[in-house]
Amino acid sequence: MIRYLARRLATMLVTLLIISALIFIIIKLPPGDFLTNQIAELRAQGDASAAARAEFLVAQYGLDRPAWEQYLAWVGVWPGPGGDHAGLLQGNWGWSFEYDRPVREVVGDALWLTLLLNLTTVIFVHVVAIPIAIYSARRQYSIGDYVVTLFGYLGLATPSFLLALILLYYMNRWFGISIGGLYDPQFAGAPWTAEKVRSLAEHLIVPTIVIGLGGTAAMIRRMRANLLDELGKQYYVTARAKGLPPGKALLKYPFRMALNPFISDIGNLLPQLVSGSVLVSLVMSLPTVGPILLAALKAQDQYLAGFILMFVAVLTVVGMLISDILLAWLDPRIRLGGR
Repeated sequence: MIRYLARRLATMLVTLLIISALIFIIIKLPPGDFLTNQIAELRAQGDASAAARAEFLVAQYGLDRPAWEQYLAWVGVWPGPGGDHAGLLQGNWGWSFEYDRPVREVVGDALWLTLLLNLTTVIFVHVVAIPIAIYSARRQYSIGDYVVTLFGYLGLATPSFLLALILLYYMNRWFGISIGGLYDPQFAGAPWTAEKVRSLAEHLIVPTIVIGLGGTAAMIRRMRANLLDELGKQYYVTARAKGLPPGKALLKYPFRMALNPFISDIGNLLPQLVSGSVLVSLVMSLPTVGPILLAALKAQDQYLAGFILMFVAVLTVVGMLISDILLAWLDPRIRLGGR
């Protein structure tokens, strides 16, 4: 296992290096950048002093250097404009020209709030979908199965932004929870206390349901189909013929086999939650990295956009590693095949 983890970590590093190069190339593909566009706009307005300051920033951050040199300096394997190595590898996330602040300060709270929201959404999807799918598969073509199928289709068809608006309204009307954000307005910028944590927990309910509803409905349908396929196989029929209770036989064999596709999807699920919740984050004014990434791409704020995309890439490769380890632990056939 240690050798396997060492190989996977080496592969992850190479993968992230290739992804970083692709991210930088894609960001640099559109002509110009934030500062050069600003310089052209200021010159058109006749503001010579501000244009001179923007030109100074271009030289200070090395945006007038060749693209390959900018990339290596951004990663941290090439000396920057100051003559030292200060890139991602050294913990320097760059400077946001749009916000005129370090990237670390712009995305500081948004990073861990995004991770928290993603974690609660993943837990919600699995906790809700798995029991419902088991019930639906064991009672195929029953009234409950049809009801579950109906709600599954409704969950897939309901626009997330519309559901967000409806839930925000009724949560505010029935429980007095403020509309938008991840905590009450009076806690913005305040230190963390028990009251602020309670407010955060209350405000996580709506975005967790809205973001996770589509995934929950899809998982119910897929899990039900996988379980029905496994329940018709000979090993389950043999286990039942030997007197194993239905529930124990289902959880011991078919359920574990039916989980494989969902475990392998963990690596894709984490970045999908980040990218797929941008519209919901905008509607609900959530302080996550999705709206920040959208604004950075529109403004061509290359260091801010590049770091957030690298953050999503890290989520992807770490999720893939977690899914592979869980699959090897869950399915003996994968462990034996690896040997």
